[in-house]
Amino acid sequence: MLRIRQCNGYDAMNKERNYLLGMDCGTTNIKAVILSEDGAVIAKAGRTSSTIIPFSGGQEQNADNWWEDAVDVFQELSKKAGQDVIGKIRGLSISSHTVSMLPVDRSGRPLRNAILYSDIRSSGELEEIVQKVGRKRFVSIVGGQPSVAFLPNKILWFKRHEPELFARTSCFLQASSYLNYKLTGVLSSDTDQATRTQCLDISSGKWSAEIGNAVGVDLEKMLPPLFKVDDVIGNITEEAAAVTGLKAGIPVIAGCSDAMASMYATGMSRLGEAGESCGTSSLLFAGSLKKSLPDAPVVTRPCTIEGIPWIFDAPITATGAALEWFISRFALEECEKAKAAGKDIYSCLNELALEAEPGCGGLYFFPYLSGERAPLWNDHARGMFIGLHMNMKRCDLIRSVFEGTSYALRHVIETVRASGARVESLRICGGGAKSAAWNQMKASVLNLPVYVLDGDSGDVPVGDALLAGHSIGIFEDLTKAAMKTVRIKETIQPNQEWVKRYEKLYPYYVTMYRHLDEDLQGVKRTLADL
Repeated sequence: MLRIRQCNGYDAMNKERNYLLGMDCGTTNIKAVILSEDGAVIAKAGRTSSTIIPFSGGQEQNADNWWEDAVDVFQELSKKAGQDVIGKIRGLSISSHTVSMLPVDRSGRPLRNAILYSDIRSSGELEEIVQKVGRKRFVSIVGGQPSVAFLPNKILWFKRHEPELFARTSCFLQASSYLNYKLTGVLSSDTDQATRTQCLDISSGKWSAEIGNAVGVDLEKMLPPLFKVDDVIGNITEEAAAVTGLKAGIPVIAGCSDAMASMYATGMSRLGEAGESCGTSSLLFAGSLKKSLPDAPVVTRPCTIEGIPWIFDAPITATGAALEWFISRFALEECEKAKAAGKDIYSCLNELALEAEPGCGGLYFFPYLSGERAPLWNDHARGMFIGLHMNMKRCDLIRSVFEGTSYALRHVIETVRASGARVESLRICGGGAKSAAWNQMKASVLNLPVYVLDGDSGDVPVGDALLAGHSIGIFEDLTKAAMKTVRIKETIQPNQEWVKRYEKLYPYYVTMYRHLDEDLQGVKRTLADL
């Protein structure tokens, strides 16, 4: 049987040198850092994750691979940092991509691959649930727009299409919840990810019976007990210590989504600063003095940063993923050239992109390869190149991917501004921050200064480590700790010649999609009937 309990952290008055461990289970990789109490990264390690595509629109990952990769990462950190440091780790916090659906049995064993947030197979189930509850009522319960990215529709799809596995299911977990269970034997759900599942009643803070009734399940029984993000849910067991190289007894924090950890990793400290964590997808953060309306295209959440009572955290589904898609389909020749020259493919793409003129001669790329979350919230949007002509070169295609994802970011920023946010600058962290050309285009499309964060201090696991330190009392003020730890590597100002072009070309990005939206919905319905 799975056990559920809460434990206390280490004594915050311990005078020995303290270290913290943060891990992020992302879509494309799992990585972790050991952070000292003065904010220095002592060691870091990571492993690449693989996504399974069982059919068009399907996106899955194997939970056993999450654990195997996590074990490898912990072992590598143990070797790099040494046992003296490992013995002084005071807390561990894990974040993850969200929302996923991982069914486990009564012994905590996965019953199937996890269905990821980017999986769109359950769009029909989503429509059915919204019709039962009513769209207005649904939004008022969950505090956001219905989307196939979330959990109710995935559970209904699973119940309907894999009834034998559903009958054996004891609980549904997120990626970080599963890793926490493997470390502690404790079943949990952090309140941050819970609010993102669209299974939680935001008014009561409990799993919604009304949403559960629409799905046909008792969510109180099928979803884990709720813990605050900085609660200590348990301690590393002797069994987990033996395989990971960590010390038994280290407190494990409930943790949070990669979105919240990313917010801390950006080092935002005041209104007007926005942050983007740019990886497979992008997460945009922008502060506000007021709470958004629940039916807004993007919504606020309470924020712990002093002076920023509310934060918009708006997800864009495919930014880095759009670039990866282009590379795998259309840039194999560049990959071979880069390999032969001893360069990485991203450097080559940067150089090629800058060979094209800003605006790519009227070529637009729409990065809606898996539908879109903010601000569209639909699964019928599709990736598109619009404006191709006979004189187009490969460099135009490459630049249009960079520009299209930058336009998508601007679309979100304009939406959060309209909903009450202030955005005067952008801080970027994550893998996408390594692209100088992309960063320059973002600065110019947004007409804002872009602050590129140091690759170590601005990485998502640092946000997890900061949260762990706050939980067990090492960091009394999480905001000050983040400001002290996160460093700016480079400041990029807009290229004003590019700005002039983008100001004229960007509006068509929004209106072209708007004109096509109804037709894309029709195509989706037609394909479903074929």
